[in-house]
Amino acid sequence: MGIVELLLLAIGLSMDAFAVSICKGIETKKATIKQILLCGIWFGCFQGLMPFIGYVLGSRLEFIINKVAPWLAFILLLIIGVNMIREAFSSEEEETRAGFDVKSMFILAVATSIDALAVGITFVAVPVTLISASPFINTVIACLIIAATTFIISSVGVRIGNVFGTRYKSGAEAAGGFVLVFIGLKILLEHMGVLEFMENGDVIFELLIPFVGTVLGSALVFILDKELKDDIKNIMTGMAGGIMMACSMWTLLYPSILKGKVIIAAVGFIIGIAFQYLLDKVVPHAHAFTKAEEGPSSSLKYTFKVMMSEVIHHVPEGMAIGIMLAGALNGADEISLTAAIALIIGIAIQNIPEGALVSTPIRVEGEEKSKAFLMGVISGIVEPLLGIVMIILVSAFPGILLFVMALTGGAIAFLVIEEHIPAMHTGRHSDKGTLSFALFFCLMMILTFLSR
Repeated sequence: MGIVELLLLAIGLSMDAFAVSICKGIETKKATIKQILLCGIWFGCFQGLMPFIGYVLGSRLEFIINKVAPWLAFILLLIIGVNMIREAFSSEEEETRAGFDVKSMFILAVATSIDALAVGITFVAVPVTLISASPFINTVIACLIIAATTFIISSVGVRIGNVFGTRYKSGAEAAGGFVLVFIGLKILLEHMGVLEFMENGDVIFELLIPFVGTVLGSALVFILDKELKDDIKNIMTGMAGGIMMACSMWTLLYPSILKGKVIIAAVGFIIGIAFQYLLDKVVPHAHAFTKAEEGPSSSLKYTFKVMMSEVIHHVPEGMAIGIMLAGALNGADEISLTAAIALIIGIAIQNIPEGALVSTPIRVEGEEKSKAFLMGVISGIVEPLLGIVMIILVSAFPGILLFVMALTGGAIAFLVIEEHIPAMHTGRHSDKGTLSFALFFCLMMILTFLSR
């Protein structure tokens, strides 16, 4: 486990403490510097101590653990992560007590760090390698990093709670839970020998960048308290559509045409359209701004259908990310690492308006801001997961690279034509959406070719 994975793990583990820190901030009329630091010290110390205890216990059982180590790591992180996601959807509030006295803080610190005890055992199964030293020294450093990360996040949480309230709680827990599940899945797949090239953690970071864009966009629901004006909707939709159409044309289709594989590009493109059309027909969903509902009839709430519309939208984006990374990492002539990163950045940028275009309509339909944010966050989870799937597939069968690139390009083009273009022409001044589309299409085209 490298530094990137460790930092992601530390952030994921600190989400429970972050949520409770927000609650502590809310119950305090005016949080002082002393109270903020005190909360950070309590949560940080216990969050760092628990993994160390788990590691010591795990070391004594090393022979047994090594036989089932990756599976144990996956199961433990899966349980922790799923529990955090479940709590994000729960209507029950985190239990907290007034004040920052020793008794109250001790109970809360233990309660929010108990999961980290299990994580410490995984350090035996998956050793931390930060410096050239013994596993014990590396583990101590890892525990200190976890403690420091939790200290910072918890301290910030008290301040956020004191100023803004509980509105970020559910989304933070969901995002943290997903990160833990994602790392657990990667550990298991590495053990199975399908992700050996991901050991340095760089690919994990790259896969999560677009998800961060979705989270940031969904968080705009806390700023955009009212329904978006038509002009803003058109500009944001045009921005997302222009970026995605450029990715479809120049990043995913053009390499096949450049290689003279026009038939492969055409067949893949058509199959990609058929694939996305099928998803459109079998998954119940709703387009927020056109109010159109598609797919089979269902008793699902309208807000959930809006979220599912964005999940469908993220499917080809996740595929594109995985395909480009697989091609770059496997040394394909058609794809450079800079081109893959350019696509990832482009998708992350367009995920910001897309996240907002999910959470804000859900809020307008009457859902609480925290739930609207949470549903926006959940909609983006499919991208990194599908990214891993496509990395495995393309790495196993490198000959399909150009075909699946064209297929994904077709799926994205279908989405832009079927969803973005109609949505960016709402209201009387539809030209703003068109101009936004053209501008960001050109910008993404420039970014794509400058990276070659």
